[in-house]
Amino acid sequence: MMGNGPLFYGWIVVAVAFVTMGIGVTVTRAFSLLFPPILEEFGWAFGLTAGAFSFGTLVSTIAAPFLGGLMDRHGPRRVMLLGAMVVSSGLLLAVLMGTPGHLYLTLGLLVSGGSVAFGYTAHALFLPNWFVRRRGFAMGLAFSGVGVGSIVLLPWIERVVLATGWRSACLAMALLVLVLGGLNLLQRLRPEDMGSTPDGGRMADARPRSDPRASVVDVAWTSVDWTLRRGIETTRFWWIAIGFLTSSFAWYGMQVHQTKYLMEVGFLPATAARALGLVAFAGIAGQITVGYLSDRIGREWAWSVGSAGFVFSYAALLLMHAQPMVGWLYVMIAAQGFLGYGLTAVYGTIPAEIFEGRHYGTIFGTLSMASGVGAALGPWVTGVLHDLTGNYESAFWVAMSCSVLSAAAIWLAAPRRVRVVGGRLRRQE
Repeated sequence: MMGNGPLFYGWIVVAVAFVTMGIGVTVTRAFSLLFPPILEEFGWAFGLTAGAFSFGTLVSTIAAPFLGGLMDRHGPRRVMLLGAMVVSSGLLLAVLMGTPGHLYLTLGLLVSGGSVAFGYTAHALFLPNWFVRRRGFAMGLAFSGVGVGSIVLLPWIERVVLATGWRSACLAMALLVLVLGGLNLLQRLRPEDMGSTPDGGRMADARPRSDPRASVVDVAWTSVDWTLRRGIETTRFWWIAIGFLTSSFAWYGMQVHQTKYLMEVGFLPATAARALGLVAFAGIAGQITVGYLSDRIGREWAWSVGSAGFVFSYAALLLMHAQPMVGWLYVMIAAQGFLGYGLTAVYGTIPAEIFEGRHYGTIFGTLSMASGVGAALGPWVTGVLHDLTGNYESAFWVAMSCSVLSAAAIWLAAPRRVRVVGGRLRRQE
């Protein structure tokens, strides 16, 4: 490539991730829209039905370490195309659903489970390789595709569900996944594959555009060839795991049950579905902004901002129970989208800055198991607590506590003590 070619290709990687995330994560989140009509048609218990999503998330959790190894060996193209095929097959087979077992196999195992191969975890395995100074901004921009996809697709999916049924919605989503999943043929694992270095520098340049060594604070730590075995022997590894687990618990508990809760407190189904899309729309700005700020104020502060967003969101939902005012609905949307969704911008950057190296894929894949456990527990525990108490109040307080614990855990992991972010590095220079 000529001129700024290496840097330009880095932004192509981000653009493809933007589109892929927009469809891949959105069809998984559409479970929240399929949840009410499935309950109505079959009459299954809340916990049993929501447990299908949790089951699939648990499967994706177990697969995450193997996904990291596959990504290191085969790159994102093959892995993500495989993921698109698995998810689309699950959506196609869902139209034949008639028993809880079918639900768990299709929307659970194949859709929720298969999404790990082209969702947040898969992209976080290679996107940090392409940027150093603008790592948070690039991640936030790529993951903001989820917001664009959700604001465009979720209302459309809801209209399909209302007009022709949830089975037709599954068929339409399967087609989208197959078509857009093909864009991943353009992806590459590392900039070195294109003859460049992070942030578009050339490998042959005397002064590369971005030198990863300049950001190092703890030379002894970064000099270690971090393997999974060495990583799990550190307290930083386990603090990140706790931070990931508790944040996913709060996030996915809200994602699956939000639509049903809003309907319970008196909002119309169309309003509840629109709220899910508006959260994703607010998340577009949230992910980009928090990612941009994380490159300047640090990953811990950015993670705390996102965690606070979910605390405020759950608080607004609790207040709606007493007063289902539209005002509280918009508070929830703004807090969850503009603040909470910012977590994704630093999800991959935190472990990348602490355990960067040849085995990062395996380490991050293992750490993402903690996220998967939280994502599996969140919807299931929330549903079970609803079955036991008849409402969501106790479940929401548990989720708020998890968000606070998550922020504290990332501060204890302290990525700032390993590598300084680009904005602070420039101030030091």
